[in-house]
Amino acid sequence: MADAVIDLNADLGEGFGRWTLTEDEALLSVVTSANVACGFHAGDPSTMRRVCGWAAERGVRIGAQVSYHDLAGFGRRAMEVPPEELADEIAYQIGALEMFARAAGSRVSYVKPHGALYNRVVADAEQAAAVVAGVARAGALCGGPLPVLGLPGSELLKAAGGAGLPVVAEAFADRAYTAAGTLVPRRDAGAVVHDAEAVLVRAVEMAREGRVTAVTGEAVRVRARSLCVHGDTPGAADLAVRLREALVGAGVRVEAFT
Repeated sequence: MADAVIDLNADLGEGFGRWTLTEDEALLSVVTSANVACGFHAGDPSTMRRVCGWAAERGVRIGAQVSYHDLAGFGRRAMEVPPEELADEIAYQIGALEMFARAAGSRVSYVKPHGALYNRVVADAEQAAAVVAGVARAGALCGGPLPVLGLPGSELLKAAGGAGLPVVAEAFADRAYTAAGTLVPRRDAGAVVHDAEAVLVRAVEMAREGRVTAVTGEAVRVRARSLCVHGDTPGAADLAVRLREALVGAGVRVEAFT
């Protein structure tokens, strides 16, 4: 890919009350898009306000990271939520973040599911349609159709595209992939790539070549416009700096997709 361009996104604002989890300020100096927790799996009003303010100051795009209503489980527990109820919860989360984004002089620019919901809508068409319905409901408040960020080939992106919403495919440099192009479940050994050098190599390969090596050794196609940097892993900010430097050094332009 002679003219490779990639967005760097990170999950931010994942604290609550007196507890903090992500290095928000440091990561906002590196990434181009911020997936801000909206209070259902993490985050609270004050955290949302602070992160939106920092993102706006740095010109980082603000995205709503929506999830199942599972604060105790950090949004990583499987839940059964009726589609209509889920759609309302998605719209609710986006609307809450939009208020803080506007107060900071910015807007919510896109939506990305988190945790168990992210994994569910890869293959569950009904839940994917519910998420899209919620995004569509919030669109008018946010100034128009909101792009949806998700896994390439997922039911989520299919539903979003079918509803006329912009779709953005993303990849994960620090997550292991199956031969089918899906993420290895976190409960499985080796699901997270901890070797920093390996993460850098994978990031450049994804951005320039559109592929990654699966846990079983196959080369898997991962055409993505955005690359996720997990903010809740130890040393995330330092790794993000190195990752961006590696991408730029390999001739990849790092810029937001919105």
